[in-house]
Amino acid sequence: MAMAPPQSHANDEEEMMLAAVRELVAEKVAPRAAAIDESGEFPTDIKDLFAQNDLLGIPIPEEYGGLGGTFVTYVKVVEEIAKACASSSLIVAVQELGMLPILIGGNEEIKKRFLPRIASGELIAAYALTEASSGSDALGSMRTRAERRGENYVLNGQKIWITNGSVADVVCVFAVTDPAAGSRGVSAFVVEKGTPGFIVGTKEKKMGIRGSPTVELVFDDCEIPAANRIGEEGEGFKIAMKVLDKSRPGIAAQALGIASGALDYAVNYAKERVAFGKPIGQHQGIGFMLADMKTEVEAARLLLYEAARKCDEGAPDVTLWAALAKLKCGDVAMSVTTDAVQVLGGFGYSTDYPVERMMRDAKITQIYEGTQQIQRLVIARNLVGKGKPS
Repeated sequence: MAMAPPQSHANDEEEMMLAAVRELVAEKVAPRAAAIDESGEFPTDIKDLFAQNDLLGIPIPEEYGGLGGTFVTYVKVVEEIAKACASSSLIVAVQELGMLPILIGGNEEIKKRFLPRIASGELIAAYALTEASSGSDALGSMRTRAERRGENYVLNGQKIWITNGSVADVVCVFAVTDPAAGSRGVSAFVVEKGTPGFIVGTKEKKMGIRGSPTVELVFDDCEIPAANRIGEEGEGFKIAMKVLDKSRPGIAAQALGIASGALDYAVNYAKERVAFGKPIGQHQGIGFMLADMKTEVEAARLLLYEAARKCDEGAPDVTLWAALAKLKCGDVAMSVTTDAVQVLGGFGYSTDYPVERMMRDAKITQIYEGTQQIQRLVIARNLVGKGKPS
């Protein structure tokens, strides 16, 4: 009889980390989740907790102060946190999103200047791409300008829907440096908190993820050193596309965690709630709902982990798999949380139970980091090509 090969050292480390994360979530995050949602305030205590436990630099290489962990480990950590609190999971996910342009496109000097402090949690990072006139066409219709003036750039413009923008210490901002070049004239920059002309504007009042501030950022003759440019001029489009390949699985992980948390709560409720002489989960109507919810969650999980593995490998089809994972996990999050509310009946509609919050939180995962329609477009183009304009 063949013996199964022993687990690798890397897998042992991952399991230890995930066990520690589950304990942190159960003891510190889950008890805070409802209050975070109700107050709508950024949970600095949870950020500090994650920083103390080295959760903010998982995919950052060790040479830049991170853990040098795999992307698979990173998405599993986001998933575990999102089971209890979607807003808290974004602390980890947006830290990764905010540092990715630096890691992907930056030179050694800018990496060493910012990545260690992002990994340690000393700096909170954010990512500023979307504008009022753009939405899904974020690069093609960008209006924020960055003009070179000697050894500096001067930024003018406005960004909207910037996650954690009001609490960020550094923001990776995309701006047009060559208006004649269209999307190929976009460049990326690091803008630091406190820079004159860098203004935090309106904070959005949102249906879900209320503990993650979403704000407008304004740049009014905001002067930054040329050394804060990420990569060369005109490389912003390329950097942004590579970021999406890794940020979309991060949001898919958040969506999966929300769905998984809702499923767990619904199953436990269905075991305890008695109607017509037996637990409601043993009635076929509810039991079949739970079976479908479980099937969808596990299918989404397999798809996400494969997408994350392709991120680690640098696979040529990572764009396709990132879109597949984002599409499936986002849709599963919405359907499973809606069904979880249904399983709990009237109690599911009450804020005394977490599933209504999970349902509100789930919706955004079908919208940000590329809507579900954009994911379908990416997938379709990977299958049959883009075609030529008529």
